[in-house]
Amino acid sequence: MKIIVLGNQARALANFWSVLIRRMLGAGHTVICCAPPGDPQADADLEALGASLLHYELDRKSLNPLRDLHTFATLRLLFQREKPDLLFASTIKPVIYGCMAARRAGVPHIYATITGLGYAFEGGSLFKKCVNRISVLLYRLALRKAEGVFFQNQDDIRTFREAGILQSDARVLTARGTGVDVRRFAEMPFPELPPAGPVVFLLVGRLLEAKGLPEYAAAARLLKTRHPEARFQVLGPPEQGLGSVSLAQVKDWQAEGSIEYLGETRDVRPFVAAAHVLVLPSWREGTPTAIMEGMSMGRAAVVTDVPGCREVVRDGVNGRLVRPRDPEALAAAMRTFIETPAAILQMGAAGRRLALAEFDAEKVAARILRDMHVLAPEQAEDRQ
Repeated sequence: MKIIVLGNQARALANFWSVLIRRMLGAGHTVICCAPPGDPQADADLEALGASLLHYELDRKSLNPLRDLHTFATLRLLFQREKPDLLFASTIKPVIYGCMAARRAGVPHIYATITGLGYAFEGGSLFKKCVNRISVLLYRLALRKAEGVFFQNQDDIRTFREAGILQSDARVLTARGTGVDVRRFAEMPFPELPPAGPVVFLLVGRLLEAKGLPEYAAAARLLKTRHPEARFQVLGPPEQGLGSVSLAQVKDWQAEGSIEYLGETRDVRPFVAAAHVLVLPSWREGTPTAIMEGMSMGRAAVVTDVPGCREVVRDGVNGRLVRPRDPEALAAAMRTFIETPAAILQMGAAGRRLALAEFDAEKVAARILRDMHVLAPEQAEDRQ
């Protein structure tokens, strides 16, 4: 079988879907990874897995319909030329335009993965409501003939059903996000705990408002008044366009002493190993990969009680759940780890156990392949 794995960034395919791709190849399938150009290292990582690589043009942030029409046309021609047996598309625009193009090109089996709802479903302004209406229409058209649609949490399924995106006979599937490679993200010893050293908090994510960056900076400012030794770090790439937090704003927060911006990296593991607690005050997630990676490395988490986040963090077990968009509640949750360092060890160990039991990428990939009938059920079970 020839399978096309379609995404919006080569780095995301290499970082998050490598286990799935490797298992597809191991089952004897031909795998072509399709992503926009511009990241030679990620391209090389994908080819090192044994996959082929094709580029296509995509502007992830643009609302220009002509650019998106060009993406659709490019993908349709690509699918017509390559004649894949199956499309596996993830992230917003690859799902929308990839699934529509695949249907027009006659691809027999089309699967989509909803990794998060994004800007269009944040609500609020009139502009966002207009974007939402357009997005709902496009999703409805894209998923109409999909053989299966994977979701990463129940809230997103409910949102799609209420919006009328999913037809009554749609085959709705679930997956634990991309899972986490529990061997690559192995448990690591902690830095020194108080009183020997300060508690280090780390937010891993793109510089977006919806990741809760403003709330994180505000909470850090509150905590610094009583715990000036505590450290609040941010690791992630800058973003452009709608919903982004400018690099200038991040540097302003750093200049005032609230946070430390660590830039971006291809390997988060050294930074997670140097932290005690991961924080993600997101407004909404599909399934937060960064938090699962931290759990696998034995780190506790503080996240908002929103779709996606509540699927991976159990309040009082492997971390804390807090109200969204509430810096005071976020600060209070983080304060518990500063004032009770033993909780860092206890909840970190619980996170590792959960990662092994529920979020192992090998198990997640086997389930996805079984649901797509790419592996026979007995093969999927054997490989778990």
